[in-house]
Amino acid sequence: MLPYRAMIDVPRELVQYLGRLLAAERRARGTRTGTRALTCFYQALMVLVWFRKHEDVTLLGAGFGVSRATAYRYLDEGIAVLAAQAQDLHTALRRVAEDGWAYVILDGKLFDCDRLTETTISVKGEVIDAWYSGKHRAFGASIQAVMRPDGLPVWTSAAMPGHLHDLTCAQTQGITAALNWAASELDLPTLADSGYDGAGHGIKTPAKQPADGKRLSMANRTVNRLLRGLRWQGERGFAILVGRWKTLRHTTASPRRTSDILAAALHLTHFEYKYLPQSR
Repeated sequence: MLPYRAMIDVPRELVQYLGRLLAAERRARGTRTGTRALTCFYQALMVLVWFRKHEDVTLLGAGFGVSRATAYRYLDEGIAVLAAQAQDLHTALRRVAEDGWAYVILDGKLFDCDRLTETTISVKGEVIDAWYSGKHRAFGASIQAVMRPDGLPVWTSAAMPGHLHDLTCAQTQGITAALNWAASELDLPTLADSGYDGAGHGIKTPAKQPADGKRLSMANRTVNRLLRGLRWQGERGFAILVGRWKTLRHTTASPRRTSDILAAALHLTHFEYKYLPQSR
C-alpha cells in the first residue's frame, strides 16, 4: 500500500471536542498514559474521517498506522462516546418548545444495510426476511426522526426491522405517545405524512382521498396543501445527515447498530450547527 496526503472538511474544533470526549472515556476506563497507538486527537480524527468519507476500515487504519482490529476498536469507542451524548425524546421536545418553534416534524427512513438471515412471520403467516422492506425493495433498518421546522433533526429512534411500517415503529417505541404529550403539554404539535394516519390528535396528517372516489372537499384540500407547505423543509432532516456523513449511506455492521451510528452523527451535526454556524 502507498500512502498519500488527503484533506477532510471538518472543523478542527470538532476534532478537539471529540478528542476531549475520548480522553474522558480513557480516564474512566483507567487507561494508562502512553499505552495507546494513537493520541485522543488522532483517534478523533480517524473517527471523523470514517463518518465523513466512509473509508474502508482496513485502509483507514493503515493510514493512521494501526491494525484493522485496532481501527475497529477505536471506531467503536468513538461511536459510543458520541451516541452517549444523545438526549431522550422528551428532553429534545422540551428544548424545541423553549427555543420558540411552533411545531416539529416526524418522518421515517430506511437506512441501507447488508442482507441478514433473520426471519419473522408476516401478517399473512408467511416466513419473510425481517430486515427486508417490500415498499423499498431493499434491506435496511427503519429509523424514525423528529425534526425542527428548519430541517435540523433533534432526535432519532432505535433501529427497527425494515419490514415494519413507520406507524408501527413509532407506536412500538412510544414515539407517538411522546409527541401527543408534547402537543397537549407543550403546545407543540407534530406534522407527519399520511403513513402516520391514526397516530393521535397531536400528530397532524393529510386527509386521505375518499374510498368512494369522490374528490376531497375544498377545506381538506386546503389543509393538505398547508401541511405540505410546512412539512417539506423539515423532511430535509435525513438529507442533512446522510449528505454530511457518508457512512450513513450503507451499514455493513449489524443494522441494530444503525441507531448508535445515527445518534453519533446527529450529535456531530448539532455541534456544527451550535458552535460553527458557517458550516451549515
